Amino acid sequence: MNAPDHKQLEKQRFEANKLEKRLCRLAGQAIADFNMIEAGDRVMVCLSGGKDSYGLLDVLLKLRARAPVEFSIVAVNLDQKHPGYPAHVLPDYLKSLGIEFRIAEQDTYSVVKRLVPEGKTMCSLCSRLRRGVLYRLAGEVGATRIALGHHRDDILETFFLNLFFAGKLKAMPPKLGSDDGKHVVIRPLAYVKEQDLARYAAVRAFPIIPCDLCGSQDQLQRKQVKQMLRLWEKEFPGRIETIFNSLQRVVPSHLLDRELFDFPAVTAGGSAHAEGDKAFDPESFSSLESALMRIQTPPK
Repeated sequence: MNAPDHKQLEKQRFEANKLEKRLCRLAGQAIADFNMIEAGDRVMVCLSGGKDSYGLLDVLLKLRARAPVEFSIVAVNLDQKHPGYPAHVLPDYLKSLGIEFRIAEQDTYSVVKRLVPEGKTMCSLCSRLRRGVLYRLAGEVGATRIALGHHRDDILETFFLNLFFAGKLKAMPPKLGSDDGKHVVIRPLAYVKEQDLARYAAVRAFPIIPCDLCGSQDQLQRKQVKQMLRLWEKEFPGRIETIFNSLQRVVPSHLLDRELFDFPAVTAGGSAHAEGDKAFDPESFSSLESALMRIQTPPK
């Protein structure tokens, strides 16, 4: 196989640089939009060994170097004692970066195997146990922010999982209080596409550790939702972007949650709601709207 020529190498470098700038721009925008990091914060970046957490750490290190406010970073990894887990990979990588890090060891794998019946998905319990350990570690390292590597596609998949299987309109927030109320959890990659993170991981040659060491991944409902979203994006380009944008433009008065909107207060003599019924009428259907207006207007 022939080696790439000079022009090919230049193109590859150009595309890699453009990708890096896009990831940094989108992460910086999310951090600013949701006030994720403030001056003096100590950000604990949770590393799993997957492409997303590697990308998160890499981008945050680049943003820290150029940010208008000072903040510190400590990388943390939890070795859950999965059989075959390459325990040397992350320490070696983090040492090469010359950054502060902490590797914690806790055998949550044995706990999950003992409590979850054979053939059932372990991810939910594993995630809860891991989260509890990470909260403890955040206190030990003095972190004021816990940064997770969830991206735009994770947020959308969670939204549809809750919609289809839990009967809730709920996704992953870019910033929230931790379960124990002692920490702030942030997701700086909330605007970043998974596809871009996969490309970036290949460009940067991150030493990826697979997330299938427990052998329970094939049964995940998340994979079904992921496949659905991929098919939609292929058949209807732009649909995924529109759905994601809709999560940022919620109209409580046009849903059915009585806790979220005061429906009993709506009366005929009250003031009109700013949204009115326009939420049901696509703005692009101007000709249809004009026709409906003519129908609704009584003749003189």
